[in-house]
Amino acid sequence: MLNFLWAGMIVVGIVYAALRGDISCVTNAALDSSREAISLCITMMGIMSFWTGLMEIAVKAGIIPAFSRFLRPVMGFLFPNLPKNHKANEFITTNIIANILGLGWAATPAGLKAMEALGELQEERGKDRSIASNEMCTFLIVNISSLQLIPMSIIAYRSQYGSVNPTRIVGAGLIATGLSTLVACIYCKWKNWRQGDGVS
Repeated sequence: MLNFLWAGMIVVGIVYAALRGDISCVTNAALDSSREAISLCITMMGIMSFWTGLMEIAVKAGIIPAFSRFLRPVMGFLFPNLPKNHKANEFITTNIIANILGLGWAATPAGLKAMEALGELQEERGKDRSIASNEMCTFLIVNISSLQLIPMSIIAYRSQYGSVNPTRIVGAGLIATGLSTLVACIYCKWKNWRQGDGVS
């Protein structure tokens, strides 16, 4: 569907430019956008490598396990049926910490490992791992809501495009992601409560 949408917008743009006699603008825009895209990718690759490396150092240094203990009450609230010593806990907390720091790139590997571990937990319970459990759904929703104290991605984009104050977005981002995470938690607990009452 998205392929048709993008193709349609490209065709409309070209036809409109041709009708106005500005077809050269389309060529110039394509070349400029390509050059800008490569520049942005190089910038983001450096930032991504830096923060992903820091997250790996944090894991090796024991910082992530320390944060995991700090987040244990939150984990117990969000995932009451998840065994305390299950390996999914570490991956989930790593993902949450990376998201809080605005490191979506560093959060992705931990998120994939968390889902894999939760799938193994489903098999241990004698259930089909292809059917999402409550823990899987809760983790996915909380992950998507993505509470961020420092939105590094947006700050990097704003810096790349010449913003005078790239960090000005921090306050608005914290409010927006805080509200989205609060709504996500309320929704997950409500759904779990309904299922506990036998309501599908």
